[in-house]
Amino acid sequence: MDIYSGPVFEMARQQFRTVADHLGIPENERDRLLYPKRAIAVAMPVNMDDGRTRVFRGYRVQHHLTLGPTKGGTRFAPNLDFGEVGALAIWMSWKCALVGLPYGGAKGGVACDPRTLSKRELEAVSRRYMQEMIPFVGPHTDIMAPDLGTNEQVMAWFMDTYSMFQGHAVAEIVTGKPVALGGTVGRREATGRGIAYLVARALEAIKLKAAAATAIVQGFGNVGAVAAVTLARRIGVRIVGLADHTAAYYDAKGLPLDAIETHTHAHDGVLAGWSKEMLIGGNELLTQPCTVLVPAAIEQVITEKNAGHLRCRILAEGANGPTTPAADAILDQRQDEIFVIPDILCNSGGVVVSYFEWVQDLQQLFWTETEVNHRLEQILEAAFQQVARRGRNDRVSNRIAAMALGVEKVRAGKQLRGLFP
Repeated sequence: MDIYSGPVFEMARQQFRTVADHLGIPENERDRLLYPKRAIAVAMPVNMDDGRTRVFRGYRVQHHLTLGPTKGGTRFAPNLDFGEVGALAIWMSWKCALVGLPYGGAKGGVACDPRTLSKRELEAVSRRYMQEMIPFVGPHTDIMAPDLGTNEQVMAWFMDTYSMFQGHAVAEIVTGKPVALGGTVGRREATGRGIAYLVARALEAIKLKAAAATAIVQGFGNVGAVAAVTLARRIGVRIVGLADHTAAYYDAKGLPLDAIETHTHAHDGVLAGWSKEMLIGGNELLTQPCTVLVPAAIEQVITEKNAGHLRCRILAEGANGPTTPAADAILDQRQDEIFVIPDILCNSGGVVVSYFEWVQDLQQLFWTETEVNHRLEQILEAAFQQVARRGRNDRVSNRIAAMALGVEKVRAGKQLRGLFP
């Protein structure tokens, strides 16, 4: 499987090996569980505004179709490759199985920097990507969603491109699209709200009061911003640190979220320029004292270099794969100090509400935001309890417990269906 390489895929592979060893999975079953069923690479020629024709690289990886169609985001990022996309698809499989969704994992995207594209160019890239993927996706084969670098508008272009090919509107081909086109209320906020709900449950588990808790959130995009606001305004946690790719701020007395939101809304969504007095280095921010640390940006930010220096009581992994296996080994030694909410549980709110959107589109029957949030919390509560119980019973970390639950479900499905001749 030479196409799957790089540090992110190696991280996913190491995590799987650890869980497979814990579960006693025979070696002859492991490759079938780990390696994706299908990987697609496409060349995408696009006419640019300056008259050039530029060829972009597009990818889609579908991990398994054992339990239903695959499901996963589509990211537009400059250095995207098969290794990263494959790892994200694998993590999505364990995540969907953990929270009981009838999906396999998928992930895809385009190697590009959307910030350098005009709106017309972004639309052209989006439509070309979906056009190239039409033979491999469908409402019962693979359903796309937003991820880094994409949003509701990109999903609307995806939906329209696929629908024009089919000759009628097919809202259920993507999730995370505008409500006016069949999207669901609460989808944009779902991941951040889910993080906040699970942090509240973790605070209860370690017997700490939210009113006395503080939080640092790394990442102030859709996930991090919603998580920070929900933690502060609904849970009662004081936000003392925030960061994005442009700046990081820290104040032990608390940051003024209202002023920061006003600034980001007026400055293309970035934190840079809000304050000079509270500036801090991005890496330094991660090791400042807090009750809750939420890495909600990119992979591999908690490493063997900083894991021993974290001064949080709860590590809530809002991003996919923010903690390296080497850092995990250190955190395993600090289980009495740090309660980890692993990524496949912590950020699962987004795919749960994406599932709700898909179901509503198929039925053409839509729910209120109160219903969406109530159903989301029910699923997160059940998954949280399963992970906590499995961790206690097996005497393993929350990450191994969560992954074991997900891997077991996928493995059981493959065993029941058998190997097609």
